[in-house]
Amino acid sequence: MTDRHRSIVDLHLVIRRGDPGRILLLRRANTGYGDGLLHLPSGHLEPGESITDGVIREAREETGIDVAAGDLRFLHVMHRASEDGGDRIGFFFAATSWTGEPFNAEPGKCSELVWADPHDLPADTIPYPAAGIRRGDRGIACSTFGFSPDLEVPS
Repeated sequence: MTDRHRSIVDLHLVIRRGDPGRILLLRRANTGYGDGLLHLPSGHLEPGESITDGVIREAREETGIDVAAGDLRFLHVMHRASEDGGDRIGFFFAATSWTGEPFNAEPGKCSELVWADPHDLPADTIPYPAAGIRRGDRGIACSTFGFSPDLEVPS
């Protein structure tokens, strides 16, 4: 019997503030991936952890905020071809509310927090989370990224 294909599961959180709804991006530093570029609060699913528990954990670890599971809204799921030849499944959620004020809770992995317009993301935003943000805002439930051709599946 051959080994089954396995994908890494990524978790991403869109945190919106104010009008017109700026979103929180973190500038990566000292991680070995995308250093100097902007990304959503995000991370990998840990063994035995649900995707909602994982995104709540990542929000706390990276931004210091607490999000209740009932305050998460599903935005998008993306099957992404990875630069290393593997692939990943990314779940994008939005926090409808949270407790605490976001701050840089991981200064060893993040150099700054940036509130950005989701309709005009900074040019130095990593491309796949930028695509996940845009697609989720357009109501695209599922997509591929880095495959040929990339596909979008509406809700």
